[in-house]
Amino acid sequence: MMSKQQRIAVVGAGLGGAAAAGLLQKAGFTVDLYEQSPVFSRLGAGIHMGPNVLKIFRRLGIEQPLEQMASHPDFWFSRDAESGDYLSRIELGAFARKEYGAAYVTVHRGDLQALQMAALQPGSVHFGKCLSKIEDRGDDVVLNFADGTSATADIVIGADGINSRIREHLLGVEAPTYSGWVAHRALIRGEKLAKYNLSFEDCVKWWSADRHLMVYYTTQKRDEYYYVSGVPHPAWDFQGSFIDSSREEMYETFAGYHPIVQALIESSEQVTKWPLLNRKPLPLWSEGRMVLLGDACHPMKPHMAQGAAMAIEDAAMLARCLQETGLTDYRTAFQLYEANRKERASRVQAVSNANTFLRTQEDPAWVYGYDLYAQALKSENAA
Repeated sequence: MMSKQQRIAVVGAGLGGAAAAGLLQKAGFTVDLYEQSPVFSRLGAGIHMGPNVLKIFRRLGIEQPLEQMASHPDFWFSRDAESGDYLSRIELGAFARKEYGAAYVTVHRGDLQALQMAALQPGSVHFGKCLSKIEDRGDDVVLNFADGTSATADIVIGADGINSRIREHLLGVEAPTYSGWVAHRALIRGEKLAKYNLSFEDCVKWWSADRHLMVYYTTQKRDEYYYVSGVPHPAWDFQGSFIDSSREEMYETFAGYHPIVQALIESSEQVTKWPLLNRKPLPLWSEGRMVLLGDACHPMKPHMAQGAAMAIEDAAMLARCLQETGLTDYRTAFQLYEANRKERASRVQAVSNANTFLRTQEDPAWVYGYDLYAQALKSENAA
């Protein structure tokens, strides 16, 4: 047995998959990362990374470069959509460093992903690998890809998102459910805002009774300003993950919102609209030699800006558990992982879906102050 090198396969090179691969490589494991996209591209838009995640990035050696490229908001402001009155001022900036042990940043998702990919061992990332079939043969797992190639591994980590093929293999085909909400997204060039005599804050969420708009910078240079909405929307037959929206639709959706919001809509060159999808909590997170993390496991609405953070925390906990047990005792590692993640991931999922986080003045320490490496591991029986 020992003559054959033990290998881990990670399917999906999103933020969670890239974190899992990086942390496991740092821990001395041999890891291959398989991604269906043909090449790396600056996908997505803005993303929040709180101190709970930057403490993990510290282990990966990318905390400093991330801080250098990202925007550093001093506050998360919540404001009333019409009057502009402040509903909460949640302190970040220097306060976050002191209280939570790391910075709070907002950044472009693609820029962060490029940093994560650069931290991986050369030759360990394989693009154009769309998983078509997977088979757990008891003593290893065979992955077959749509391009006709295959690979084997001792364990497989499914970091392949809400439409995870690995989840499908473990639990059967089941489409995610539409949540009844959409997110409009747009990136605005910073220079377009210069003509307004208005203050565009680093990180602000505009709220009305049934919808909101979250806005923040994605670069240190403040040359890119991003917004994402949460809006109730009747179901339609979604083809693909998003469709085009328009300024007209935004004006209609956010009629009566503050002049700052109207200025943002006016400055939007391209707006897209994404259905927000959910799944029921899964009955299991692993089976045999396969284990799930992130959206493959517990997708959530983006309203708390912690979805990717939970995937990265999952990755770090899974790596920690595998280090604890070694790869041969992967079963114990998977049980430990679930026992130490389920409660937190479920709580964040529930608060995110309820869309109440930081609307009023509250203490976010349970989210941002969490240090995954400082937690004592609960035994799998404690789950």
